Amino acid sequence: MGERLTKQDIEKIRSEIDHRRLVLRPELIKAVQEARAQGDLSENFEYYAAKREKNQNESRIRYLERMLKTSQLVEDRSADEEIGLNNLVTIEFPEDHVTETYKLVTSIRGNSMQGRISIESPLGKAILGRHAGDGARVVLDNGSSYPVKIVSFEKNRDDGDDQIRSY
Repeated sequence: MGERLTKQDIEKIRSEIDHRRLVLRPELIKAVQEARAQGDLSENFEYYAAKREKNQNESRIRYLERMLKTSQLVEDRSADEEIGLNNLVTIEFPEDHVTETYKLVTSIRGNSMQGRISIESPLGKAILGRHAGDGARVVLDNGSSYPVKIVSFEKNRDDGDDQIRSY
């Protein structure tokens, strides 16, 4: 099983593939041709740099296409009073006396530094489907756990500004 993607994720990936094929690919091919025309390739840094950039673009296209082929479509099927995908959730960490707000997203949009946590992360799994006021236990891969309390949440905030993560 591959990545779990929403319809919006799939649209963004297809858009990036189209941009890389139709816009970047011709530009990069032209840059390689121009660098090659400068003469001696054994000492032509511009040629190797242009060729590396072209190859990276082709690699990214293949990666995204493979992701689409192996992905699983997910939808937010949570009830109105349940936390679901693309919800903005405020969580209290009682042990630390800290309150933080996160957006629940698919794994390719996850970025904890920007306040977006994956529904497949330990915290995402613990709060998905819960209600405001519920307590939950976040279980980590090493078997340890910690408590959290759901303070509040806002439903379906898919503003589409999340970036698809590069690997």
